[in-house]
This record gives sequence, C-alpha cells and structure tokens, in this order.
Amino acid sequence: MKRLIAVAAAAALTLTGCSLEQSAAGGGDTVRVVVGYQSKTVNTVTAGTLLRAKGYLEQRLRAITDAGGAAYEVEWQDYDTGAPITAQMVAEKIDIGSMGDYPLLINGSRTQAGERSRTDFVSVTGYNPKGALNMVVVPPDSPATTLADLRGQKISASVGSAGHGTLVQALTRAGIDPGTGVEVLNQQPQVGASALESGQVAALSQFVAWPGLLVFQGKAELLYDGAELNVPTFHGVVARQDYTERHPEVLDAFLQAQLDATEFLHGAPLAAAKLVADGSGLPQEVVYLYNGPGGTTFDTTLEPSLIAAFKDDVRYLESIGDFAELDIDGFVDDAALRKAFAERGGTTYDAALADTGNATTGSGNEVWVDGQQQTRPAADPTELLRIVNQARARGETVRTAYVLDAELGTRWFANESVWLRDGDRFLPFTTEAAAQRYRGAHPGAVPVSYDQAVQEVRT
Repeated sequence: MKRLIAVAAAAALTLTGCSLEQSAAGGGDTVRVVVGYQSKTVNTVTAGTLLRAKGYLEQRLRAITDAGGAAYEVEWQDYDTGAPITAQMVAEKIDIGSMGDYPLLINGSRTQAGERSRTDFVSVTGYNPKGALNMVVVPPDSPATTLADLRGQKISASVGSAGHGTLVQALTRAGIDPGTGVEVLNQQPQVGASALESGQVAALSQFVAWPGLLVFQGKAELLYDGAELNVPTFHGVVARQDYTERHPEVLDAFLQAQLDATEFLHGAPLAAAKLVADGSGLPQEVVYLYNGPGGTTFDTTLEPSLIAAFKDDVRYLESIGDFAELDIDGFVDDAALRKAFAERGGTTYDAALADTGNATTGSGNEVWVDGQQQTRPAADPTELLRIVNQARARGETVRTAYVLDAELGTRWFANESVWLRDGDRFLPFTTEAAAQRYRGAHPGAVPVSYDQAVQEVRT
C-alpha cells in the first residue's frame, strides 16, 4: 500500500515539479517539503527561526521514516516579508509558509485561482490582542509627536504587509486619507530603515521586529504604538492544499513541531531568544523584547477574536486595491491542528482555544544585568527602577530593561520609554502622545527622564 502511495505521489511530481525528488543514495523516493519563513519576523519564530534551530520538524519527519515510512527532505527559504512567500506558493514552489495577517489574506486571495496553489490558513504563530506588534517610528530628531504631524510627508511601508495595514487604519482614525494625505513608499523593511536613517522619509511603518530594532540601535523613536488601534494583529501558517492532500503526514508533523517550538518558548523564553538571535542576526535584547513575558502571545489556535479582526481587515485591503474576494470561512481550517492536539494528548484544542492568556509567565517588567543568564523580574515599573538603581550602585551594568506601558500594556525598552512621576509612582509610556493623554487626566504628573527616574526612585 505504501508503494502505491509513493507511485501516485511520483506521478503527481510530473505535474507539480516540486514535491518529490530521487534520494541521493538512489534508495527510493524522497518527499520534499519547502518551508517559507521570515527569520527576522519574531512573531513567526515558532513556525520559522526557532522551529528550524531546534530541528523539531526534521525530528518529527525522521520518526515517520524510522517507523517504515518515506524519507523526507526539508528546504528552508528565508524572506523579509510575506509577499515573496505568497508569490512562490502561487508558483507551487513553497508548500508551507508563515506571514502576518494582511499578507495571509492576500495569500488566500491570490492562491485561490489555482487548483494546485490554493492554500489553507491552518494555525496561528503568535499575536498581540491590541495590535502592538506593528508600529510607526520616526528619526530621533523628528519634530513629530503624533500621526497628524506626518500629513503631507513620505512614509516607508511594505505595501500589503501587517505594518502597512496598521498605518492605513491609524491614518484613517486620525482623519488623514491614507491615499492622498501622505505619500507611502513601498519598500522592503531594510530599505525603509535606510531611507529613514538618510532622511528620505519622515517615518517608517513596519511589523515586528523592525520598530524595536531601530529604536534599540538608536536610529529611531517610536511615534505610534499599534496598540492604540486596540485591534488584534497576528501571524500564522498557510499550507498548499494540493501538497497537504498528498502528504497529510507532513502537515501533521509540521503542526506537531510548531507545538513543540511553542512549548519550548513558553518554558525557556530567554534561551529561545538566543536561538532566534543566532538564526536571524537580530540582537538578543530585541528578540526578547517580543518573546519575553508580556510580549507576543504565542498560541497556535485560530481564536474567534483573531478571525473576526481578520475579516475586518478585508475592507482596508480593498481600499488599496488588487484584492480578489475571498471566502474567509473556507480559507480558515483548523481540522489539521485539532488532529495534532488530539494526537499529543493533554490539553485539548478547545481548552487551548478558550485560554487567551499569555503562557509565557511573568509581569513583563524585567531587568537584564550584563553577564547574567537570567533576568530580574519586577512587580511594576517603579520596582524595576529600584532594581536598576541598586544594580548601578553595585557597579553592575544593565544590559537592558523592559517595562509595560502604563496605558496600553505594550512591552517596551525602559530607557526608550517616556516617563512620568505621579506621586510616588513612576509610569512609563511607549510614546509622547500616550504620556500627554495621561497628563491630561492627571495634571499632577511630572515628566522625568529615565535616568532621573532611576535616581529619584525611593530605595
């Protein structure tokens, strides 16, 4: 029976040209799976960088081979955005890919016309319930303090990306026509980063981890936190139906491996950040900003709140054109993921679906002292400042510190936050606009610098 399946799959190879190839040893057919991922997009690491580094997919497939099944070969293809992954899936050259919410919609829209390119949205990698994974940054010397200050300016974004989607929605809410009120330059993230640094654009709107990276490098300041939209933003996995119908065991192995990677990240977020940093070239401090406590919620389930936001994203995609109508309910398919949960035992899919908490435990406020392998947690931002104060008094160097924004809950760098002192409390905000909103309701709050707050906190 297995031989008959192999023969049928080999016959399909003559049509698709990408699913099977003869093994180098000449011992039989090898099932090939091509995975498209984005190494620098921290929100996809459980289906990309971390998954690859841990070797979970290869281990799952090897178990099938060792049990008498076919041999498998995994090819990893790294891209900067979701658009080229979709192009390769349309061409039937990538079998499984991960990308952000807007690119996922575009993927479903553009692949649906082809019988062998059509995809299913099969799992989520990670999400932020308020939208904080996408942000708008400006140069450090920019006079802009709100989105309204960008009217008539050039903004870099990857059109059709999650970062672009946030920009479109944010500008619309600010009363600025995204099509005529600003000039959006369609640029890849690294090109946009260079354009921002050289002064060719007034701002850059991108997805995780670009805003955090540029701010960490001292090349940008945060102007707009996507959490202000209070709309979930997420990344997920798509798979070509033609491929997974012929090789359902590969999709099952992939989803099992993604669950393995997710569990590893939950249990050892700092170690996971090191692996992702090594595999992506990103600083570990930037990776841990997102995958540490209080950051991205890494959860594979297709939660109703995310799908509702997904459907609402369509109108924004339609506003920029080139989007064919998509049956989203037909595109979203949790059957394979439910099967993967059932095979593992333990937590059921429905129980995981109902649990919307972040499984990476901790307050989100942490101090990372240079030379130490663990961070020091703080109950709140004021206690964090006290820990930093004490570390400095001992002559220790603080590698970085993370705090949760007092208004929106976004995890951010403590030294890059906007700080206010309100009585005995010190409150951090991701943006100047957020701090001003707080001061409007609490006129007694006083602006302080980060270093001033560290010095003034009562020990």
